[in-house]
This record gives sequence, C-alpha cells and structure tokens, in this order.
Amino acid sequence: MKKLFFSWLVLSLLNSCMSYGPSQEEDFDYSEGEGVFITNEGNFMYSNATLSYYNKYNNTVENRLFSRANAYALGDVAQSMVIHKGVGYIVVNNSSLVVAINVNTMKVAGQITGLVSPRYMHFLSDTKAYITDLYAGRITIVNPQTFQVTGYVDTGIHTSTEQMVQYGNYVFINCWSYDNTILVIDTRTDQVVDSIKTGIQPTSLVIDKNDKIWALTDGGYEGRIYGHEAPSLYRIEAATREIAQTFTFNLGDWPSEVKLNGTRDTLYFINRSIWRMAVTDSRLPVRPFVEEQNTLFYGLGVDPGNSEVYVADAIDYSQPGIVYRYSPQGTPLDSIRVGITPGSFCFR
Repeated sequence: MKKLFFSWLVLSLLNSCMSYGPSQEEDFDYSEGEGVFITNEGNFMYSNATLSYYNKYNNTVENRLFSRANAYALGDVAQSMVIHKGVGYIVVNNSSLVVAINVNTMKVAGQITGLVSPRYMHFLSDTKAYITDLYAGRITIVNPQTFQVTGYVDTGIHTSTEQMVQYGNYVFINCWSYDNTILVIDTRTDQVVDSIKTGIQPTSLVIDKNDKIWALTDGGYEGRIYGHEAPSLYRIEAATREIAQTFTFNLGDWPSEVKLNGTRDTLYFINRSIWRMAVTDSRLPVRPFVEEQNTLFYGLGVDPGNSEVYVADAIDYSQPGIVYRYSPQGTPLDSIRVGITPGSFCFR
C-alpha cells in the first residue's frame, strides 16, 4: 500500500471468493544466480499480496513465490523488501508484520510482529534494525536475528515515517502523510536529534555518492486542510543538514519514487513518465527517460550492479501488473507480467 489510494470502486469489482494460496508447498532453489524480487501489493483489505522473482540472465519470472513455497498467503499489502545476510525481510503493511524468508528456498525463517502499519526496514548491524510506520508515533527497533522488538524511537507528533538513508551515525527519515519533515536520528542513542523542514509531504529519499540527500515531496492534495502546493525535489547537505537547492515542479504534478543508479551519480523518478537527471544538474530534466504511453507507472527500481531500470505498471490496480526493464541508455530490454499492483524491487 503505497498511499492508500486504491479506489473502492475498483475493489468492488474484484472477486472476493478468490483463493491466493496453494494447497501444498513447492520446493525452490535459487542458491545460484542473481535477480530481482518484486513485491506486489495486491489490494487493500484483500490479503492478496504476492512475491515475484525475475531471473535477469534467462529472462524468466516466477510469480506467487511466497504462497507456493509456504502454502499460505503472504498477507495484506506487501510494501517493501530488503535482503540482509541471505534473509529477505518483506514488510507487509496492513498485516502489521515483517515476514523473513530464506532467499534461496523462499521458506519462512521468522516473523516480526507487534507493529502497527510498517513501511520500510533499515539495517544498522546484524542485530539491530529500524522499522518505520505509517500510523505510529515511533520507529520500532528490532533484532533481525531473533525477530524480536527491542525498543522504540519516539517520533512525537510525526506519525508517518517512511524511507531511511544513513550518513555516519545518523539516519534520515522522511515523514510523509500530512507532514513536511525529515527527522534525524542518532543511532547511538536512538533519539531524534534534529529535523529538516521541506515542502508538503516528502515521499521518498536517497543519498548520492557526494553525500547529498535527495527528497521528493508530492505537494499534498487539493482541498485538504493540510494544504496543496507545487511538489519539489530537494538536495540536502547530509553533513550540515541544510537544503542546498530546491527544484520545483508544476502544480498538479505528482512525482514519486526517487532512485539512484549503481554508481549513485544519476537520479531517476516517476512523474507520470520516468525521468532521469545527474546529481550535478542545476535544473529538472526537460525530456523523459521513458515516456508514459497508456501506462500507470507506480514502482521504480534501479539495479545497483548494472544500473538497469525496472518500471512497474499497475495498469488498473486490479489485474496482474507489468514490469518493464530498460538499459541505462533507455533501450527496452524486457517486459514481465507479475502480480497485482507491483510496487517495489529488491535486488540480490
């Protein structure tokens, strides 16, 4: 669930009697080769989230991997995934948990529970990680090896924490829903020690090779009490926490999903089409990297190994989506049919 914007009209057209889990477990072995996991959000309240895996060397895809390997459904809204030491941690937002799997066999290794509405997970060490939350005024601290909650970071009035990047001992976290803040947490004390004000609703952030943090805002929604403004892209000095430059979009634009290439010198983001710019550019790009053509671009990922670009098309949020793969030069390489509402990518 990226933003909880799925239309109830679309949901009412879905078949509520569908079954999303097989009757028996299947065996998988992905111990060799590289590829990319795609988390498919499914539909809010339908518990039809799925996991896909694309093998980029033989151009094959396996869908519904989690349910096929474990004989039960993944849950309600797969938000994000991260891999650490051979274990994949899938954040299942509306099921209020993180499911850990062996990335070779897809079998469940454990679960982290006691969460409200988890969004993203960031590793500080083998035994410590942060989990952000859409509705809780805190960030959950967990031990990924034991799958246990070990503490919390109090975020006060900021109840919508999202993505995380780290600079030295400090983690920067954007606060999205009805907020305009990036929090700075000292990982040694697990306390908020600073904050950076941005435009309305920062949606995502990355840190480039020059230690500049890039944050996108969506500008809010017309008619909402929190306000509505033109969205912006911010370049922030990680060392000083000062905004170095602001790139302003047009009112009515809806940028999202800022990403970096493998060398962390080129940005990509969605604004209906897919756009690309160097981290040294002084203005927003004028020509799209991939132009929108009867598509609903919803998710974006860039392979850190070879900088190939993966773009998820949600189509209509009710049928299986499509992932398009492009070379770093923008040449189409492949298209992949995956699950409902593909939203995020996790490279191995």
